[in-house]
Order: sequence, then structure tokens, then C-alpha cells
Amino acid sequence: MPRRALPLHRLVPLIALAAVGAAAAAPMTLEDAVERVQQEIQGRVLKAEEVTIGKKKLYRIKLLTRDGRVQVVKIPADENKESR
Repeated sequence: MPRRALPLHRLVPLIALAAVGAAAAAPMTLEDAVERVQQEIQGRVLKAEEVTIGKKKLYRIKLLTRDGRVQVVKIPADENKESR
């Protein structure tokens, strides 16, 4: 039996789901890491940089918390945007 092509109205949602899945699996950027840290720890970012330790790439974010402490957070660069 020959295969029939999917109608366009059924194909578009499948393409959209594939695009969302690919974006969710994309590695985190420095900007993504800064945004996430600011949401989790209410504070002012003092410095954000990409560092390499051995073969591992990390984002190191230094911030000043609301209570006046300086806190450093390290996030693996290969961590997905949607994880955590």
C-alpha cells in the first residue's frame, strides 16, 4: 500500500514541536546562565564570564546578594536551558 503524505494542517504542529524540542536541548549561553541566576538568587550581577577548567567549560557568575554578600555561582555550559 503506498504511503500518503500528511496534510499540511497536520504537518505544521509536528514541525513546531520538533523546533521546541531542539531549542530545549540547546546548550545554555552565558546570557541564559546570568538570567537564570538572577531569577534564583535575587541580586546584582558584578561579573559574568566563561571559564575553562580542564576540558570543561563553565559560566562563572559573581553577584552581590540583597543582604550584601558576594556570591559566586558556577554553571556547566553544556547544561540545557530547560534543566534545573
